[in-house]
Amino acid sequence: MKPATKQLTNTLGKVVTGISGLDYIAFGGLPKDRTTLVVGTSGSSKTLLAIQFLVEGIRKGEHGVFVTFEESPEDIMRNVSGFGWDLEQYVNEGKLAFVDASPQLDHRDIEIGSYDLGALVARLNYAVKKVQAQRLSVDSLGSIFGQLTATEIVRRELHQIFMKLKTLSVTSMVTAERTEEYGALARYGVEEFAADNVIILRNVLDSERRRRTLEILKFRGSDHCKGEYPFSITVEDGIIVIPLGETRLEQKSSKQRASSGNDVLNEMSGGGYFRDSIVLLSGATGCGKTLLASTFVVAEQGPEERTLFFAYEESREQLTRNADGWGIDFKKLEQSGQLKIICNYPEFLSLEDHLLLIKKSIAEFKPTRIAVDSLSALERVASGKSFREFVIGLTSFIKNEQILGMFTVATPDLLGSASVTDEHISTITDTIIMLRYVEMFGEVHRGIMVLKMRGSMHDKGIRQYQVDSQGMHIGGQFHGISGILSGNPVHVPQNDYDRIGTLFQEE
Repeated sequence: MKPATKQLTNTLGKVVTGISGLDYIAFGGLPKDRTTLVVGTSGSSKTLLAIQFLVEGIRKGEHGVFVTFEESPEDIMRNVSGFGWDLEQYVNEGKLAFVDASPQLDHRDIEIGSYDLGALVARLNYAVKKVQAQRLSVDSLGSIFGQLTATEIVRRELHQIFMKLKTLSVTSMVTAERTEEYGALARYGVEEFAADNVIILRNVLDSERRRRTLEILKFRGSDHCKGEYPFSITVEDGIIVIPLGETRLEQKSSKQRASSGNDVLNEMSGGGYFRDSIVLLSGATGCGKTLLASTFVVAEQGPEERTLFFAYEESREQLTRNADGWGIDFKKLEQSGQLKIICNYPEFLSLEDHLLLIKKSIAEFKPTRIAVDSLSALERVASGKSFREFVIGLTSFIKNEQILGMFTVATPDLLGSASVTDEHISTITDTIIMLRYVEMFGEVHRGIMVLKMRGSMHDKGIRQYQVDSQGMHIGGQFHGISGILSGNPVHVPQNDYDRIGTLFQEE
């Protein structure tokens, strides 16, 4: 992921953290040879970020020092071993050094307040020189100042610590505890004023789930992306920041068409979907969205065609059984390597983790098209803001990879005017196909229309369709009926219908 760019010229050098997504929103990394304060509540991943900062540096050939005031080095090494980080090996190889100031040891040589930090600084200086460190992490300030109550003393000592860290010529990350997610930045209320840079980690309860976010509050003398950005933690990669704008509006546009899997729908959409477009299927439950998505999956079966199908409402067996009923052999396609189906309950993961799983699956399978059935199921597990962020992140990634995507969305009303979700997802999709139930003369019919097709002319009519064992059969337009989209169809006498047609011809 390339870092975001800014027109302003930064006078400070940057140190690439190596943490996915963080360098992007930091415009290239942390300011070199300066101290970044990381604040957050308990469980917000402060210690993990401080350790990963060192691990990623070691992987780049930049050695590090970790100063611990809370846990012993042995406990820290054991806690992060699940990420595949062998800190003990780094220590043995001279790439990492620990300065142990944890409560298990007698620290009468480290004194605060009216005393001085000379002994601590001497140990830091020795460790930095020993491994020729370029990065340093301190965890955490709360343990150092826990015995102090006077704000002016804390602020004075903080300035001393940050100034002494600068003399070591290392890029530092220092953690500090805060008592609430939104409020005072840190426990003493002065830490952020003493630090050049401040990063806030949050772990907010959102729709009965914890949602982690990272915000760069300030980089003194250097610009950065503003606002909160979601992040997740994986065993493979540790902390992964997920910036909304990681893929800017610079994607290439293809004029090549791809089949929808239905000849009439191809005709209605001007010759098929564009190869790098996002198609949204909108309709009430049971109207045929999954059928069209399944048809889309098998539309083109050349040697280069590969499709990922993410299902969040039906199991693999249900999808395969239903596809068999329409004459579509999912099992054969999977065996040939042209199709991969991934089924998960939406509640199984957070939206951020769902997004990471989709990205990882795309990177491994390298599909030419992807189907997601349905976005409505995923919307249930998050707030409106996080859901929109998820959709923006997903669509931007798919478009950047030039993959043809199809999403299904269930409308809230069986018969009504709603077209997509309340989050206005329609604004970031290229094509919208609407499926509708139409009640006429005591019978329920079905209608389909191409509501939107960016960059192409398309059929404006609402056509009738039927579903049988051979799939979807699209017929002619509804004639003499108005109000279909509003859910209140009204029969229009032939004379009035002819008169309306004449008016359009005159215009």
